[in-house]
Amino acid sequence: MIAVDRGRYTCLIGPSIPALPPLVDGEAPIPRRRGKRSAVVVAMKARELGRKGIVVGDLVALVGDVSGRPDTLARIVRREERRSMLRRSADDNDEIERPIVANADQLVIVTALADPEPRPRMIDRMLVAAFDADIEPLLCLTKADLASPGPLVAQYEPLGVQYLVHRKGGELGEVRDHLVNRVSVLVGHSGVGKSTLVNALVPTAARAVSDVNAVTGRGRHTSTSAVALELPEGGWIIDTPGVRSFGLGHVEMENVLVAFPDLNEATVNCPKGCTHLGDDCALNAFVAEGHAEPARLESLRRLLLSREGNAED
Repeated sequence: MIAVDRGRYTCLIGPSIPALPPLVDGEAPIPRRRGKRSAVVVAMKARELGRKGIVVGDLVALVGDVSGRPDTLARIVRREERRSMLRRSADDNDEIERPIVANADQLVIVTALADPEPRPRMIDRMLVAAFDADIEPLLCLTKADLASPGPLVAQYEPLGVQYLVHRKGGELGEVRDHLVNRVSVLVGHSGVGKSTLVNALVPTAARAVSDVNAVTGRGRHTSTSAVALELPEGGWIIDTPGVRSFGLGHVEMENVLVAFPDLNEATVNCPKGCTHLGDDCALNAFVAEGHAEPARLESLRRLLLSREGNAED
């Protein structure tokens, strides 16, 4: 699934898409299209799927006309099992999850070093969403020609999160090295240069870009829907609309702790209902005794606190 728009689903059948299994026993699978050409197929969701959601990145089974010819319409009759799901909620009091992208294995958090200023609390929230979805995070720091990446890099170094730095007009070799042969979803608030980066990586993408609002210091929304784009070198990037909030009402604390195996083992000694933020938390003694780095505990608590903050931080 490469795009979803008002009940119409744009699917790609091509050499980089794995063949789907049979719809029922004894029925042949939909074959993978051989050769260099791919077909873009517009489809609608079959009624028997009910309220089952389909999002960009999903692998689906199609029936009907899958030629990709103009004015043809196929039907989606099955959604394959997802290996990952990036989600957010409307706000922190809303436990209803809203799927963003399926089957990504890397979350690229795009943030500008200036114009607009970095929003660490928003970065923290996106990291929590990545840990919750078991997707590897990558910080992509743009506009390095306007400010030094040092302070922001130092803030996230204890988390062990990979990062790359890009400046306007700079070479894209390092960026491509992190994306090749992977399915990466790019997320960031408006104005950070995400769509500009996408257009540089995939010249045919033609994603809309805009300037930062001089009054608010924030970017204007340009991309209005998620879209999956195949990289010339292999792999996929999924560009998403700029976000101004990232609710974590659906995230369980335990899913954040799993991303800190060096600390998680000590939580078995915590009192019942421990938030891991107070003086009675067993992690305090664990770190004081030298079993883990204080910076790691500070980072964990910062992420846990981000679940209780404002979704627009």
